[in-house]
Amino acid sequence: MSNILNVGVRALQANQAALSTTGHNIANSSTAGYSRQVVKLATVEGQYTGGGYIGKGVEVAAIERVVDAYLTRQAALSKSVSAQDVARAEKLLQLEDLFSTGTTGLGASVNEMLNAFSDVASAPTDLTARTVVLTRASEAASRFNDAATQLANLQRGLTEELQNSVTTLNTLITGIAEVNRQIQSVAGLDQSPNDLLDRRDQLVSEMNKYVQTTTLENNDGTISVFVAQSQPVVLGTRALELKVASDPLDPTRSELRLVNGNTEVKLQDSMLGGGSLSGLMRFQNEDLAEAQNMLGRMAVSITTVVNAQHRLGLDLDSDAGGDLFTPIDMPDGAAFVNNTGSAQIGLSVADPSLLRASDYRVTFTTPTDYTVTRLSDNTVVSVDPGPPPTADGLALDITGAASTGDSFLLRPFSNAAGNMHTLFASPRDLAVASPVQADMGITNTGGLAVSKLAAGSVPVPAGVTITFTSGTQYTRSDIPGTFTYSPGTPITYDGSTPTAWTLTLTGAPQPGDTLTVGPINSAYAPLDAGNAKALMDLRDMKLFDGAPLTDGYASLIANVGVRAQSAQYAADVSKSIADGLEAQRNGVSGVNLDEEAAKLIQYQQAYQASAKMLQVAQTIFDSLIQTVTA
Repeated sequence: MSNILNVGVRALQANQAALSTTGHNIANSSTAGYSRQVVKLATVEGQYTGGGYIGKGVEVAAIERVVDAYLTRQAALSKSVSAQDVARAEKLLQLEDLFSTGTTGLGASVNEMLNAFSDVASAPTDLTARTVVLTRASEAASRFNDAATQLANLQRGLTEELQNSVTTLNTLITGIAEVNRQIQSVAGLDQSPNDLLDRRDQLVSEMNKYVQTTTLENNDGTISVFVAQSQPVVLGTRALELKVASDPLDPTRSELRLVNGNTEVKLQDSMLGGGSLSGLMRFQNEDLAEAQNMLGRMAVSITTVVNAQHRLGLDLDSDAGGDLFTPIDMPDGAAFVNNTGSAQIGLSVADPSLLRASDYRVTFTTPTDYTVTRLSDNTVVSVDPGPPPTADGLALDITGAASTGDSFLLRPFSNAAGNMHTLFASPRDLAVASPVQADMGITNTGGLAVSKLAAGSVPVPAGVTITFTSGTQYTRSDIPGTFTYSPGTPITYDGSTPTAWTLTLTGAPQPGDTLTVGPINSAYAPLDAGNAKALMDLRDMKLFDGAPLTDGYASLIANVGVRAQSAQYAADVSKSIADGLEAQRNGVSGVNLDEEAAKLIQYQQAYQASAKMLQVAQTIFDSLIQTVTA
């Protein structure tokens, strides 16, 4: 009698556990990270009798969660890569939106400024035309300033986002350590704490959205979590802290650090592997820095060439022109914290056509020898010893005494776009007249013509007379000797550096033909527009990596656009992979409501049958009692 009663009780308890587990699955079908649980039943060992073994029923051996450790790990890693790509792609799209095209774009304002000189070239004394030029110049400078401000705002927002992400990440790290403590406290019970394990897996998965992790299981059931491949952030029940800090050499760049007591360890960006933090830092330290450098190089190059040409002209009062824009000062090189020497490095523009949109690192291999590395492509560039020494169009002013191993970070274009401004507002100060003129001899009989006459310095020295002795030879009043004439070949003034003027002639001269090159007649200077035409010609100057000045902005937009397109493609691919792996994980560990509903009916019927067994046992027991007492 007792056997059938015990079998019924055990069956009732086992099916009740199965019903509870099934209900638990249904209740958590929408819970993120929940793994389906199943009841493992085992037969109770039977009792031996002469007629054979009589079964003792069933018992619950374990309640296990259905999980594939490999799929869970791969899903977490794929989420990490996807989060990195998506974060970077979103920021690149924001960056792309900052650089508008069409008439409202920065490139259009530069073109309009140079094109405005055409009206001045047609009417040099027209103050309205001159005012339009100054207005266009001011508008171009304003758009450079606006672009720099928007990049700075993007930078500030990015820094705040990085800080918020690290705060969330530290909360997850603390959560994993706390769940580890709870798992450790029940490790001796020989049963798996399924819900705690799910919670920990979910925390690790959430953590991977911010930074890629690796885990190591410990003997007490806890795990240790590592970032940057080898740096621990969770050691069993102990949680460490991460922080975002500014690069000591460059406050616009961020770095991730691991805090362990009073010690801070910098985590290399290249070792982070994935996560939104990695994507945001890559955008900040590479994409945004590249855009700032390209914009800054445009401002420096345009300011330099326009100012240089404007200084070669004369204004309406026949005075030499000054700078049209405020000259942009480049910041000195930032010394590394472990430098031991007293050297300092100043920067200026040597050749604007050779400038590259990049930061640089200068490293002294001896107290007098050094290398210059272009950081955009990690290329060691050649240095012209000068003086002054130059590299990629930059002049280096090295003062003080360097020590072997000293290094400096050069950021020549970091603040350039925000410092571009026009220097004057009076249209009379616009220097559009050329300071040099060429006068043909009144008795010339040949077909000699001036193709181009460009000033190289102001003031222009006294006139130089060129006298042709034949159709292919000439003499000069400033230099003894006979020279060969070739149409289209420049003739320069040789008494100054830079040369005072450059003359290009065409046509066939006759013996006795003359030409005098010298300062322009001050009475005619207001009517001349030679320098206006020279300023217009800057449009075609090969200024940006061999491209014309007018294509500089197009190059910037193309660079950002290609990066954004590539990042968006990578984000789409990695998200598709992550979604696929998560779907596979859910296929194994997720809750199928139809399946659980079927199990619910199955276990309900089994429970009812078990209850019926107890009812039968009760009836038999009652009959037995009645028989005995009758």
